Amino acid sequence: MKTYKPFKSGKVREVYDAGDSIIMVATDRISAFDHILKNKITKKGAILTQMSRFWFDFTKDILPNHMISVDNNDMPEFFQQPEFVGNSMKCKKLQMIPMECIVRGYITGSGWASYQENGTVCGITLPAGLKESQQLPEPIFTPSTKAELGDHDENVSLEEGAAYVDKTFPGKGREYVEKVRDYTIAIYKKCADYARTRGIIIADTKFEFGLDENGEIVLGDEVLTPDSSRFWPLEGYEAGKSQPSYDKQFVRDWLKANPASDYNLPQDVIDKTIAKYKEAYEMLTGTAFA
Repeated sequence: MKTYKPFKSGKVREVYDAGDSIIMVATDRISAFDHILKNKITKKGAILTQMSRFWFDFTKDILPNHMISVDNNDMPEFFQQPEFVGNSMKCKKLQMIPMECIVRGYITGSGWASYQENGTVCGITLPAGLKESQQLPEPIFTPSTKAELGDHDENVSLEEGAAYVDKTFPGKGREYVEKVRDYTIAIYKKCADYARTRGIIIADTKFEFGLDENGEIVLGDEVLTPDSSRFWPLEGYEAGKSQPSYDKQFVRDWLKANPASDYNLPQDVIDKTIAKYKEAYEMLTGTAFA
C-alpha cells in the first residue's frame, strides 16, 4: 500500500496530494487565539467534514465547489484506514485566492469592540445605536489576508484586498475580490435563511475560494462549520447581550476565564464542546450524527 504524507498542515487540517486530486483530512485538533490546544475533541474532524459536505451540496446552485467525494472507497487505499473514515474529503486541486472572505450578519466579537470604539467594523461605518449581537441591516463583507500558521490574519479594505490578490493574480485582483465578495454574501444569505428555519442563527462566517483547472472561481476549503462560523440558538436570542453558541466560542470563553491553563482543557469542557458540535450538525442537517 502506498503511504502518503501531508504536504500542508494547518491548525486543524492535513492536506495530501493524491495525484489528480487532494485529500483534505479534518483532524480532531482544536485551535483558539492562534494556538493549537493540547487536547483533541473526539469526532470533531468527522463532524466538520460531514457538515461541509452538507453545505457544499446546499450551495452548489450558487457556485460550484471543490468537493469530489467523502466516500473513502473513492480515495487511495491509504485513506481507507479507520483513522481517515468520515473525516476525509477528496477534492479538486485549486489555485487558491489568498483571502479569508469574512461575512458578518450580526455585530459581535471584535466587530462589536470596534463599533463601540469608533462606529465602524473593519473600516465600514455602521448605523448609530446598534446593540451587541444585533442583526445588521445588510450583511457586510470584511476580508482579511490569509496568514500562514503562527501568523495573524490582517483585516483589509476592498482596495487593499484587491492589491494583495493582484500579487498572486496580476491584473485580476479587483475582479476576483469583487466576485468573491458577491459570492460570499449570496451564499451567506441563502444558508443563514435556511439555518433560521432549523433554529440556528449564523452570526458570521468565512469562506475561501480558488480557481479550478478551467480558471473558474469555485468554493473551497470548509463551509459553515463550527470552526469557521458563529452559530447561536434562535430560541432565546435577544440583542443587547452576548449569546450562547454552538461553536468553539465555548472553548474561547473558558480559556479567557482560565489564563493559567496553558491551553489545556479539562474533560468536561471537551465533552461539552463535542456535544455542541453534534447538536449543531443534527439541527442543521436534520439527521443524527453517526
